[in-house]
Amino acid sequence: MEEIVRAEGLKKTFTLSKKQQRIERTGETRRVAVNGLSFSAYRGEIYGLLGPNGAGKTTTLRMLSTLIKPDEGDAFLCGHSIVKEPEKVRDVIGFLTSELKLEGFFTPDYLFDFFGAMHGVEKQVLAERKKQLFTRFGIDKFAEVQVKNLSTGMLQKVSLVISIVHDPAVVIFDEPTNGLDVLTAKVVTDFLSELKAMGKSILLSTHIFSLVEKLCDRVGVIIDGKLAAEGTLEEVGKGDLETAFFDLYHAIKGEIV
Repeated sequence: MEEIVRAEGLKKTFTLSKKQQRIERTGETRRVAVNGLSFSAYRGEIYGLLGPNGAGKTTTLRMLSTLIKPDEGDAFLCGHSIVKEPEKVRDVIGFLTSELKLEGFFTPDYLFDFFGAMHGVEKQVLAERKKQLFTRFGIDKFAEVQVKNLSTGMLQKVSLVISIVHDPAVVIFDEPTNGLDVLTAKVVTDFLSELKAMGKSILLSTHIFSLVEKLCDRVGVIIDGKLAAEGTLEEVGKGDLETAFFDLYHAIKGEIV
């Protein structure tokens, strides 16, 4: 198998604000979000990072996407270092997150052209890709509607097509179905399967067991910023991913259930 993504000892620590300390009732001033995380993903597979909220999933994907720098370690996407070659990494990835904010007065048509130009996509290729993707996701009927007037589901579809405007080799999705209705969620998950069939490498984070079981070839369980288990669904879940996860979680936390 061809290795497309390799994370090596990623570590990221954040400073807690006074407000965060009060909310969490802690005296900690700093928190390790990701602690020595290493894993690999291969061409044509969907790799899932599974863990509870606060486990470090989003921080990991943000480092891989070059949005934040690791304190220690490195990662390589299509052979490019996120530390030394962030611009080249951005050329080969598409990153979708619920934190993506699109200006409300722009239209899907304008935004697609804008981000396509940013990635250097030729006009003819961009036009063909827009037609294909807008039709595929039903955006064509809303192409000239301002983003602020779109439904949550349609906005997610627009965000998705913008993230892959340049036909990236690696697609990174942070909680891809979070907040979506069942119909839109199915459109997104079906498209992830299509991307896999096209040979794309897909990384996704989630806390939803059924999503991992439906989509992922391999899964990395992340707890307290560390990789607690990794492998195929059979290797990690042994036929019951949810039970296996909670057994592992309670064992790490030293809890008796």
